Amino acid sequence: MNSNVKTDNRKFLGYVVATLLASVLVASNAHAGDPPRSETVKFADLDLSTSAGAEALYQRIHRAALRVCNEPGELAVTVACMHDAERKAIGKVNSPLLTAFYQQKSGGRSPQTVTASR
Repeated sequence: MNSNVKTDNRKFLGYVVATLLASVLVASNAHAGDPPRSETVKFADLDLSTSAGAEALYQRIHRAALRVCNEPGELAVTVACMHDAERKAIGKVNSPLLTAFYQQKSGGRSPQTVTASR
């Protein structure tokens, strides 16, 4: 009698786990077919050789990342996307002061290095 209860509990637990996994897969693939979102951040008006210019550009990149990455109700997804978008954008700009400011704000994360090739 006791072994039947264990078997029933295992089956039920198996169904619950399978349902949860299916839900996670559906949620994670919900945006898989969507084209990547992007936003252009202009900074020709800024002097990136000054800390004020670097900070202003960081703020623009940060706000653009928030607009592009915002997933209502999905804070972890939004934050991960923002970190990735900021890291890539700051790496593309390749400004020492902007990189230093980003590392200070992000707790030491390094921007993605962009290398040119032929």
